[in-house]
Amino acid sequence: MRLARWVCAVSLFAFVPCASFGQQHTLPLWPNGNPEPSTLTGPETDPTTDANRIVSGKLTVRITNVSKPTLSVYLPPKEKNTGAAALVLPGGAYIRLAWNLEGTEVCDWLNSIGMTCLLVKYRVPETGHYPDNVEDLEDAQQAMRIARAHAAEWGIDPQRIGAIGFSAGAHLAAALSTHSDFKGKNVPSSTADAKPNWQMLLYPGWLNGADGKVNPTVKPVSDTPPTFLVMAEDDYTAHVENALVYFQALKDVKVPAELHLFTQGGHGFGLRPTQLPISRWPTLAEAWLHTIHILGTPGPVPHP
Repeated sequence: MRLARWVCAVSLFAFVPCASFGQQHTLPLWPNGNPEPSTLTGPETDPTTDANRIVSGKLTVRITNVSKPTLSVYLPPKEKNTGAAALVLPGGAYIRLAWNLEGTEVCDWLNSIGMTCLLVKYRVPETGHYPDNVEDLEDAQQAMRIARAHAAEWGIDPQRIGAIGFSAGAHLAAALSTHSDFKGKNVPSSTADAKPNWQMLLYPGWLNGADGKVNPTVKPVSDTPPTFLVMAEDDYTAHVENALVYFQALKDVKVPAELHLFTQGGHGFGLRPTQLPISRWPTLAEAWLHTIHILGTPGPVPHP
């Protein structure tokens, strides 16, 4: 299954139609054209070089030059479908998207636990990000609106749709959770709610403000959704303070939150297994989803 998805991702750059196990739909976010004129020219490309092609022993596929954002839907087997779903927002510094490491491989995991994966290919590269550039937030909002509009068709409970973001994608998830009601001046009017019901932020960037407190542009408010955070202390790309200040800000407004900090792990590890304890974060995340009743109620705690 992983091989099929890797081949599918590569074929995107050659414009070869493909389908992989679990992927039923790919929809344009803006079928009538993007809200802003695109400054990008040429096809989507993979900027991966030999120096960064292998992560945790596996090939990595990235996408850049995205001018036509899409939503790809990966449905779990019907007999396993729990009704829960998540937008998945890959990272890549708003320059590129880590398409398999933080995208299709996340869909594999979500499908395995009975969840629908809604993989967002948002516009990159950008000159800045929200709030200086609103294209990323508009794409995330539109993806959530589409998900809720198709909830019945795709077997999704519209009140159990979350957002899972990695690195820049985690910043985008936080922006979406705080500014779901933002109205881009060229975005068609909609009454659909774009706020996630929960969020997972993996090694987030841009959450730490200049004063050592949370960045005011993503500062949590009382209705920010329950949040799960994972980060490594030795993350020298985003730095652990991003998770620390955001968790404190969630606590200050009494938003339920769970923070997992690990000594080692660095940045950009995705879900790929290693010998480090941090690679077991999906098990912790699944337990948390039960705790907040997205996947039902947690089971009894075993006695030692």
